[in-house]
Amino acid sequence: MTTNDAGVKALEPYWMPFTANRAFKQRPRMISAAQGMHYTTPAGRQIIDATSGLYCVNAGHGQPAVVAAITEAAGRLDYSPSFQFAHPQAFELAGRLTALAPGDLDHVFFASSGSEAIDTAMKLALSYHRARGEGQRTRFIGRERGYHGVGFGGISVGGIPANRKMYGAALGGIDHLATTYDRARQAFSTGEPEWGCELADELNRILALHDPSNIAAVVIEPVAGSTGCIPPPKGYLERIREITAAHGILLILDEVITAFGRLGHTFAADRYGIVPDLVTFAKGVSNGAVPLSGVLVRKGIYDAHMVGPEHLPELFHGYTYSAHPLAVAAALATLDLHRDLGLNDRAVALEAPFAELLMSLRNEPGVLDIRPVGLMCGIDLAAKGGAFGKRGYEAMERAYHDHDLYVRIAGDTMVIAPPLVATGDDLAEIRDKLAVTIRASA
Repeated sequence: MTTNDAGVKALEPYWMPFTANRAFKQRPRMISAAQGMHYTTPAGRQIIDATSGLYCVNAGHGQPAVVAAITEAAGRLDYSPSFQFAHPQAFELAGRLTALAPGDLDHVFFASSGSEAIDTAMKLALSYHRARGEGQRTRFIGRERGYHGVGFGGISVGGIPANRKMYGAALGGIDHLATTYDRARQAFSTGEPEWGCELADELNRILALHDPSNIAAVVIEPVAGSTGCIPPPKGYLERIREITAAHGILLILDEVITAFGRLGHTFAADRYGIVPDLVTFAKGVSNGAVPLSGVLVRKGIYDAHMVGPEHLPELFHGYTYSAHPLAVAAALATLDLHRDLGLNDRAVALEAPFAELLMSLRNEPGVLDIRPVGLMCGIDLAAKGGAFGKRGYEAMERAYHDHDLYVRIAGDTMVIAPPLVATGDDLAEIRDKLAVTIRASA
């Protein structure tokens, strides 16, 4: 039902992010509560969550242990300064995260969002090279269709045109690898596609253009998530790691979406058998309950900064809300849930049936491609009337209003990434609701 004029006026003050504000305020999609696999609307309808909120509620909504941890923390320590002071739980969380991380990623720098984490990682890369006497290493290499948040660093190394076009040149000294997606060669692949590893060698061409000694870091997502779920070709990430390591170039792996079980491992780096130099994380670390992010850092990078007078900060960088007590409490409780519920193992067990269920949609009208990997999947729909994103928007609207389904869209791509606590019945329900939604929006 369309809201009346008074209702639209009441909604007007909130400028919503990444939202068609005028369309939303004419026909809102409101959420008032959440539990388990479902959201609840103000009218009491149950909406199954097919995208874990925004890829973050991996353990399901309303987990009592997380709620209790946040409540206890709020009553005990509402805020602690993060400059020159700290609280004990921040060190506990850092120790637990570094113990779970691959290789010698032995340190963590906390922030609040994925965007902050990427900008932090980029600054750490620059300061590391400068500390080692290689201050000329200032260039970064991202990838087409990559998403690394909305800070100026993130949109600069990112490769999504709509996120960049309104903001001018942003940062200079940035190059981009080609996207690894080629529908003609990869359509309807399950998991990592067979074709495309050779695209990693594009990195050598860029290095030759600028000389490797001028490159600070390559920034890349294991799976390009926000653009519509593009898995890496087999061997691609391994080859990128090999090339960067050979030239002293840092590899920043953006795991804001892929960490904490989404691909069957705590970190996707383990799925691909690589040790990056820095790993950004957010979203699933606190089950989405309180904003928290961070950068895992290899020991050598940290050690290179630990010089100079001991009474002065070694790095002039940080955030008011780094390691906020409530966020840390939520993250500690979430890590307990991941362990106790065996969420990594659940994701591994569900990966094949999840892929099979979603691949069964390939003959629905206008489905151009389906790309499942781990517990995430992109479904490309044919554009409607030549208007980019119109069919995707209509599918999202119909899913919520008519079929009690929440699903994320990226243009004309539907992105499915259910909570890792989903059952086979939950996945089948999501599949069935997707089918009727796709047909209705054809």
